[in-house]
Amino acid sequence: MQNKQEIYEKLREVLVELFEIEPTKISLQSNLYTELDIDSIDAVDLVIKLKEITGKKIQAEEFKQVRTVNDVVETLHNLLNAPAA
Repeated sequence: MQNKQEIYEKLREVLVELFEIEPTKISLQSNLYTELDIDSIDAVDLVIKLKEITGKKIQAEEFKQVRTVNDVVETLHNLLNAPAA
């Protein structure tokens, strides 16, 4: 899971699996909160699931700025492709 398309496809699977969102409702432009009805508790569940999948620690601060599916893809892409410290 390195490129943005792969990340997007995995994220869609997770959103469908965790929150029973219709796959057709999910696009890169979809707003997690207003369009997909994700609340703050759902967001925590999403972060935990993404951490399991990626094996990377996702900072809550990074996720506070996230609004759209594309924001999540960008955040994960940056995290997965960051040089190891």
